[in-house]
Amino acid sequence: MRILIVEDDANLNRQLADALKEAGYVVDQAFDGEEGHYLGDAEPYDAVILDIGLPEMDGITVLEKWRGDGKTMPVLILTARDRWSDKVAGIDAGADDYVAKPFHVEEVLARIRALIRRAAGHASSEIVCGPVRLDTKGSKATVRGVPLKLTSHEFRLLSYLMHHMGQVVSRTELVEHMYDQDFDRDSNTIEVFIGRLRKKIGNDLIETVRGLGYRMQAPGNGN
Repeated sequence: MRILIVEDDANLNRQLADALKEAGYVVDQAFDGEEGHYLGDAEPYDAVILDIGLPEMDGITVLEKWRGDGKTMPVLILTARDRWSDKVAGIDAGADDYVAKPFHVEEVLARIRALIRRAAGHASSEIVCGPVRLDTKGSKATVRGVPLKLTSHEFRLLSYLMHHMGQVVSRTELVEHMYDQDFDRDSNTIEVFIGRLRKKIGNDLIETVRGLGYRMQAPGNGN
């Protein structure tokens, strides 16, 4: 899962990025509204953390431009605690949720998890596909109750496929959501990670859809 943080406070931006990376997310950072708007417009994100009071272009304008251009990624806005008008303006501009400053980073992580789950159609913090259970809160997975030992890339791949269970996901889409903007992306590595995952969770859960990509679903749920 790939997250964009748009926050001009360098320390807060770094704290959020560090916490998200530790939780297994891929993170891109922007420190003003123009840069944030460009990244959100050009790159595919699973969610965005957007501060309201940004230099160059304020957060409300950034959000309005994204929504006006048809960008539908979930957006969590950061507001000042005593500025209720910012919350209203943010929601009206298309924000999906908000957190008032100062806040605990754990609350932001919880709200981001919930936004990503809801966007993918999942209500619970636990996603199940056959014998595999993904704990989005704890950033861990099990097969038949046995904890899976996964690298960071393997976990990101499994998480994305399970959030989009039953859907065909292309290699390009997986690469875009597994690596940040500065990473040297190679779609051929996806095949390697798919092979590793199949060895750990079973060959029958991840289907190769020739010419299109991959689909994860429980055995017996195919068309």
